[in-house]
Amino acid sequence: MPLGHIVLLSGRSIRLTELRMSSTYGGMLEGYPCKRINDLKVSYLQRQAEHAFPSMPVHLVPPSRECPDETAGAFGPVELLPSVACVGVFGSTALDPAMDGSTLVVAWFQPAPEVPAGEDVDPALRSIRWEELAQDYEL
Repeated sequence: MPLGHIVLLSGRSIRLTELRMSSTYGGMLEGYPCKRINDLKVSYLQRQAEHAFPSMPVHLVPPSRECPDETAGAFGPVELLPSVACVGVFGSTALDPAMDGSTLVVAWFQPAPEVPAGEDVDPALRSIRWEELAQDYEL
């Protein structure tokens, strides 16, 4: 049973079958969120997804970045990513009718620890180009 369903902007329906969430800044003991730190966190999330699912294609949804204060500290201005880092495994019907289905691992950031489903899903997540990124499989 899927954790959630999303209808992409292309009209394709996808199912969320596995979801891993973590705090974006959990464990950060020193410093503050800035561009350099966030670039490392984004690339780490993608590498983490690739390592966890080495036989599946991985897509990173570029995160939104908020700069609440232009005052620069030692590492530049404060820059914030959404507070939850996510890696999800999605499935859908096959791209090639001779196959059984298609799959894609997606890494993204979101503001709250909620399962993405329905109409309220972030448009960046709904804009995934499934036909270009997903991979078919057979059972």
